[in-house]
Amino acid sequence: MQITIGKKNLDLNFGVRFVREIDKLVGVEMNIQGSKQSLGFGLTKAVLGLKSYDSAMLSTIIYAAAWDNKKRPSQLDVDNFLDDPKTDIEKLFDDVTAEMMKANAVKVATKNLKA
Repeated sequence: MQITIGKKNLDLNFGVRFVREIDKLVGVEMNIQGSKQSLGFGLTKAVLGLKSYDSAMLSTIIYAAAWDNKKRPSQLDVDNFLDDPKTDIEKLFDDVTAEMMKANAVKVATKNLKA
């Protein structure tokens, strides 16, 4: 999937690396015997955020999915893109959800959390 932020075309990739990125950004961590342990669940939170039309989560998902771009946009760049009245945010929610439903690494989780 491609989107344009500013004048830059970005590829969004929803593969395994996306899952790792989203876990780093919004995953659940627990302190076990003085050691931080990642429990994951970032993808679960991301899908639920999409289903509830959470614009902050959409921004995080776009940022995480842009991991393989040479000049990755900042989180602020993505936030500003979503805040722009010219951005059709409802269509973007639908497009990102549809793209995630096709991506092998996340389609089962996306389908199983479908409302």
